[in-house]
Amino acid sequence: QVHLRESGGGSVQAEGSLRLSCEGSADIKPFNCIAWFRQAPGKEREGVAVMYSDGKKATYSDSVKNRFTISQDKAKGMWFLQMTRLNPEDTAMYYCAAGLGCGAGYVHFTEHLYDSWGQGTQVTVSS
Repeated sequence: QVHLRESGGGSVQAEGSLRLSCEGSADIKPFNCIAWFRQAPGKEREGVAVMYSDGKKATYSDSVKNRFTISQDKAKGMWFLQMTRLNPEDTAMYYCAAGLGCGAGYVHFTEHLYDSWGQGTQVTVSS
């Protein structure tokens, strides 16, 4: 059963921007971590942004730091990934995920602790 649904992917030229959205279903499992992962062809899935559900603690992978921003709208049950200064290395399928194990001072990209996933949205960046 799919508990999350991503949208907002597409094709963009290098240095462009995209905003991904993720909507949670009403029956989503309990969570306190909200994250975005991505998987490029031939590569392992990697975490790029994660946020504690209170919105006060977030961290990013080195590859996207200062370019991507994770945010949420708790009232709407949605979270977002604002991506700027995109480059071809950002081309991947992007997934949102929710899980447990985060705290006010601790967030993580440990995949097995994320038990709600979307089906992904494709981002393609051309040079």
